[in-house]
Amino acid sequence: MENQNTQVVTTGDWIITFLIMIIPLVNIIMLFVWAFGSGAPASKANWAKAALIWALIAIIIYIVFFAMIGAAFASFM
Repeated sequence: MENQNTQVVTTGDWIITFLIMIIPLVNIIMLFVWAFGSGAPASKANWAKAALIWALIAIIIYIVFFAMIGAAFASFM
């Protein structure tokens, strides 16, 4: 059985979390640590997993968008 940390994440913890999310590269690393590490509370782990899913969706949309722009420019050449 999976051991879930069900402690409450306080407002101060969320403030620190969002401050960490401002720092480039550190934010991505910490999302993976919170999402897949064993020390984060369950609510923060779920939030981190959702944030990683949204980031993946955004990356896919950017790739498709720039591929379409590249194809349009290639067709003009």
